[in-house]
Amino acid sequence: MSNGLKVGVGLVALLLAFLGVRWMFVPQGIAAEMGITLAGPLAFNTVRGDLGGMFIAGTILCVLALRSGEGRWLQAVALVIGCVATGRFIGLLVDGFATMAAISIVVEVVMVATLLAASQQLSVQGSQFKVQR
Repeated sequence: MSNGLKVGVGLVALLLAFLGVRWMFVPQGIAAEMGITLAGPLAFNTVRGDLGGMFIAGTILCVLALRSGEGRWLQAVALVIGCVATGRFIGLLVDGFATMAAISIVVEVVMVATLLAASQQLSVQGSQFKVQR
């Protein structure tokens, strides 16, 4: 994989790790920034588990891809982030425009494109080393 794509995947992993750690360990701060009110232990438990867990899992999958050279890990992260962006887009249509949501969609689309390009490059490189029968 090219160094540029490695850096791109690394940046995606760092962003996901940053968000994951914040949702898991300081959910009230990031929730307030997102306009979310957390009311009670179940709300805190849900965002720690669902959001923190999703972001940290994405980080781990990016690291697995970089270490193993297997693009499928990046495809999994791209799928999740793509679904998140789709949900945001539906939110813009149904709930109204929010500048931060639109910015998030753009960032997520760039992340998906980076992850898929890196995955494709890893797949091409991996096929060059497979034994021909």
